[in-house]
Amino acid sequence: MAGASSDSLAAARTELDPVLVSGGTALAAELFIALEAVDSSAPLRRALTDPSWSVQRRTGVVESLFGSKVSEGALAVLNALAGHKWSQPRDFGDALEQLATTAVAASAERDGLDGLERLSGELLSFNRAVEQSHDLQRALTDPQAPAAAKGNLAERLLSGGSTEARLLVRQAAQSPRGHKPVNLVRGFVETVARRQRLWIADVTVARPLAPAQQDRLAAGLKRLFGRDLKLDVAVDPELVGGIRVQVGDDVVDSSLQSRMHDLQRKMAG
Repeated sequence: MAGASSDSLAAARTELDPVLVSGGTALAAELFIALEAVDSSAPLRRALTDPSWSVQRRTGVVESLFGSKVSEGALAVLNALAGHKWSQPRDFGDALEQLATTAVAASAERDGLDGLERLSGELLSFNRAVEQSHDLQRALTDPQAPAAAKGNLAERLLSGGSTEARLLVRQAAQSPRGHKPVNLVRGFVETVARRQRLWIADVTVARPLAPAQQDRLAAGLKRLFGRDLKLDVAVDPELVGGIRVQVGDDVVDSSLQSRMHDLQRKMAG
């Protein structure tokens, strides 16, 4: 996904995050069902992404098809996507799939970083089991096998797994959307990893921090970001002085190097 679609997905992630977090797996299940409807109809994909149509007309299509069938949260997601620009009609479905997966990750995130790491581990464990068995690979990709049977098989491979992991592997097995299930699961892992980055502070310093300094930094970042963060500290002597912290897309930079660059830009301008 690139160009306008990439920008639209990034904007949708930001504006819909509260909806995805509160909706969790129930919302994701609805979005996956909606995705099936979108994937099954080329005219619908074109209607939802046609740049010559007004936003009101595109969201009108969403309301007419899904308004009485899905929750308020799912409708909000579908309307938001219909309001954005997409380079290709398929990109609408790809974005819907990623947002549904984000809702699943947000459900696991209720247990903090541990929950996200558990979900990633379960998904990777599923892929290892499939990749080590030619019989499983054939069973999960057999075009003659019923989708529900493949979904059931995927869930059995995660016996005792979390609700979140079972939902995602079932989705990958039942509706791979032209991909191998294991490849789709890898994409799900990448989406989970994006949520994990919100719990990890990448800290770069000019000199090693003493334990007391790390404790003070962790406390300060907790106040700033509103949650406990796992610190990943790296030393870069070229930083000159100060500290650089990145949490997800947020960057806090007080390094001397950064201030010099700012000064140089102002002088050049």
